[in-house]
Amino acid sequence: MADSLIAHLKSALGDQLVSCQQSFAEVTIEVAKGDLLEVATKLRDDDNLHFEQLMDLTVVDYLQFGLDEWATDEATGAGFSRGRQDLSQKKSKWERERFAVVYHLLSIGLNQRLRLKVFVEESRPTIDSVISIWNGTDWFEREAFDLYGILFVGHPDLRRLLTDYGFVGHPFRKDFPLIGNVEMRFDAKQNRCVYEPVSIQPRVLVPKVIRENDETIYVADPQALKESLKQAQSADAKGDSNG
Repeated sequence: MADSLIAHLKSALGDQLVSCQQSFAEVTIEVAKGDLLEVATKLRDDDNLHFEQLMDLTVVDYLQFGLDEWATDEATGAGFSRGRQDLSQKKSKWERERFAVVYHLLSIGLNQRLRLKVFVEESRPTIDSVISIWNGTDWFEREAFDLYGILFVGHPDLRRLLTDYGFVGHPFRKDFPLIGNVEMRFDAKQNRCVYEPVSIQPRVLVPKVIRENDETIYVADPQALKESLKQAQSADAKGDSNG
């Protein structure tokens, strides 16, 4: 079925098809931002494609593509030696546009699915709205605007959907701090809620390491790891001497 879909896509889209890949029996295509509306219309109306339903729309931020805060691949078999990596001096391997808008399409009549990707630039994160083609994309595009800051040109009501009134920034971007930028509290004197800069210190998520003896250790930093190892070795030494 995937091979047949790929053949129909190449026939219908021609040079508008930037790339077409098949992985795990799923097909993903990429088109240029300027061709989105024309391509989306073909995907919906072509008798061999007939993607009449947009199931989901999301965004991928490639800002830190290929970077990890923890040593993982080279330390898989030695979890206790994992340490935090300093990303400040490292550069992502990604060399294309920062954001990709991803559309998940379904053809009910032909029982086939398709993933459509369109890349947009960080300096100008704008893309045409497809609400005139798939009207179910209304809230999906509002969510993508709210969380990633993608501007959907032609959307009739593009405003935040999930964050609070007056929220600054886009919380799903990779450079947005996990703790946020402001915190809210109720001020009794002013008799209202006020926003202030966050008072907690930023940190990375602490990985969980499970030893062979089923003891769970949470490694916060390399120094804490050394102290934990010293204490364990000291306890083992005392146990041997007492035995």
